[in-house]
Amino acid sequence: MGRLFETDGVRGIANEELTCELAFKIGKCAAYVLTGEMKHKPKILIGKDTRISGDMLEAAITAGLCSVGAQVVSLGVIPTPAVAVLTRKYEADAGIVISASHNSAEYNGIKIFNANGYKLSDEIEEKIESLILDDDSEIKMPTGDDVGSVTHCESAISDYIKFAESTIDCDLNGLKIAIDCANGASCETAVNVIVDLGAEPYAVSNHPNGININLNCGSTHTEKFSEYVKKIDVDAGIAFDGDADRVLVIDENGELIDGDKIMLICAEYLKENGLLNKDTLVTTVMTNLGLVLAAKEKGINIVQTKVGDRYVLEEMLRGGYSLGGEQSGHIIFLDHNTTGDGLVSALQLLAIVKKTGKKLSELAKVFQTLPQVMINARVNNAKKTAYLNDEIIMTEIRNLESEFKENGRVLIRPSGTEPFVRVMIEGPSQPVIEQKANYLAKLIEARLG
Repeated sequence: MGRLFETDGVRGIANEELTCELAFKIGKCAAYVLTGEMKHKPKILIGKDTRISGDMLEAAITAGLCSVGAQVVSLGVIPTPAVAVLTRKYEADAGIVISASHNSAEYNGIKIFNANGYKLSDEIEEKIESLILDDDSEIKMPTGDDVGSVTHCESAISDYIKFAESTIDCDLNGLKIAIDCANGASCETAVNVIVDLGAEPYAVSNHPNGININLNCGSTHTEKFSEYVKKIDVDAGIAFDGDADRVLVIDENGELIDGDKIMLICAEYLKENGLLNKDTLVTTVMTNLGLVLAAKEKGINIVQTKVGDRYVLEEMLRGGYSLGGEQSGHIIFLDHNTTGDGLVSALQLLAIVKKTGKKLSELAKVFQTLPQVMINARVNNAKKTAYLNDEIIMTEIRNLESEFKENGRVLIRPSGTEPFVRVMIEGPSQPVIEQKANYLAKLIEARLG
């Protein structure tokens, strides 16, 4: 991890950790690094989710961008993947998103896409960090006509909607679809797309007020939505996170279909139709072991990476693969977009439902999920990797790895964006793995908290 940029940009409590001063510097230094060789005024897009702090941070970032001569195009409230799409479509030099994704409203974050719609490499992030934290005296501040300006784009939402609809080659006529917008960035886009494609929408959590984003709703809190889906008799429920780069799905019986199952359903269908590049699916080490075993039986290769969609994307680009993602529902269909796109992912799955005539509950039998538990051990943010040097903790981890190696696995990793060490265990017995994971998490907290 860098000093500022984590696995998904810069993130923190707005106005405390992520301040206006820092946002100004990020805008100023990012524009300088990303457009340093250009002879024209750089054009940089800015989008945001529905957090109350979004306006404040947008103003600060915009000031930073304009201070080095950038032309800023404000897209307003819009999904993160839309910024990636529109950065390419509008031939911008970069795109910035103000969002803390699935985190609660007091958090906010800054993600940056390059001109091709990809998240920044570690090398570029380190250059920006160095200017922000060490010395930015090399940046020359323009005056007069060379100072930047701001315009507002009124067509951003409609342009993204047209893009999303173009990613499938069928309509959704006859389907009833519940939509949980997480009181976030998908409130307008998702419902309009579902209507345009002929399905009947039932939208919930689509009244953002600045502080209710992800609040007991969306892809990180699906319990109430699952009950709702079951009660109203629909074909599917789709639950987005706050910035709509993730999606989880609820079947017609109210059962959760996570990112692992969405990926393998889509991978199998694409393979059968000759559309899965190199017959390969890219996942992270957190993916359920049941997926790995089932994929092997279906002739689908699995390539695994570190946790984080940026690492999935890097591997996809390196290997020439077309599908990859995470259990959390952050799924990349590289034939369509350069980043995880919750709406595009949902549409790919719904198109399979429509074309095959199968219910989601039937499709979800694509593999048997091995019991899995993940416990977050809260630790001091500066000590997230200290467990590696703690002999007591490491001895317990090695003991657990030995215990589960024949019929499961143990995975310990620091969170990329939060003050947690995540303890994940898979095994044949849910009660046993829960007891073991809770014990290890408490041990980590006691020694590193």
